[in-house]
Amino acid sequence: MGNRMMREGSVDCVHPGGTHRMAFVEWGDPCNPDIVLCVHGLTRCGRDFDDLARVLAADFRVVCPDVAGRGQSEWLADPNLYSLPQYGADMLALIAVLMPRELHWVGTSMGGLIGMGIASQPAMPISKLVLNDVGPVITATSLQRIGQYLGNAPRFDSYAQIEAFVRAVSAGFGPLSDAQWQHLTTHVVRRAGDGKFEFLYDPKIAVAYAQALVASGGRDIDLWPLYDMVACPTLLLRGEQSDLLTRETAEAMTQRGPRAQLVEIPGVGHAPTLMVAEQIAIVRDFLLRS
Repeated sequence: MGNRMMREGSVDCVHPGGTHRMAFVEWGDPCNPDIVLCVHGLTRCGRDFDDLARVLAADFRVVCPDVAGRGQSEWLADPNLYSLPQYGADMLALIAVLMPRELHWVGTSMGGLIGMGIASQPAMPISKLVLNDVGPVITATSLQRIGQYLGNAPRFDSYAQIEAFVRAVSAGFGPLSDAQWQHLTTHVVRRAGDGKFEFLYDPKIAVAYAQALVASGGRDIDLWPLYDMVACPTLLLRGEQSDLLTRETAEAMTQRGPRAQLVEIPGVGHAPTLMVAEQIAIVRDFLLRS
């Protein structure tokens, strides 16, 4: 099977009171024990990484899961389970099935936080960590911005309207082609039985998110203790205009914990899409470096 062919799969994950199916797509040689796990942001899905995966598939088996409640994965009956501990447990279940010889992690936003949490634990099998526009300080400004659209669960009369909405709330992705915006929209929306267009993610993920907002008391969320325990080589990508990862935090991450290599992406906010050739090359070069 060619490296550029995409395959679909799933793994059963355990949650309190039952199990749920987590879907994923994968690229590259299915027998390759060197694996890159690509994990997406809060309301996104694994198909965000198609362009990156096609390139990395020449050297790695690339696996891109849909976090529970997103994409093709099952929704959770208890909205309180939409949290980093459950997501981390799900990813460990996937890793156990994959049985990697070497595991690299590429995480955008929420996906980076999940990876940081796993990499911070002793004897965890992450050889290299890529944090895409996320770090141990989550700004209150970005939390409020995301919360404004997350709880709305909007529905639209046409595909054009929902794509326009995606472009608006994801303006931080930076300048992209019409084809790229279509790709970023198609895989996170669906047409409902009444003909309306709606998002694939479970709107109840807003419940746990709102609880986190309340718990933060309107302040930044501080996860420095986790980051400081990460020991593997780490690449940090930061959108130059990001409101989630400040330059101050990014620069501090180069001095603490794994002392991340920082690359700032000009003309982009939260978050670089890893669909642009230059961004893909940065990640590939880091993962292949011995």
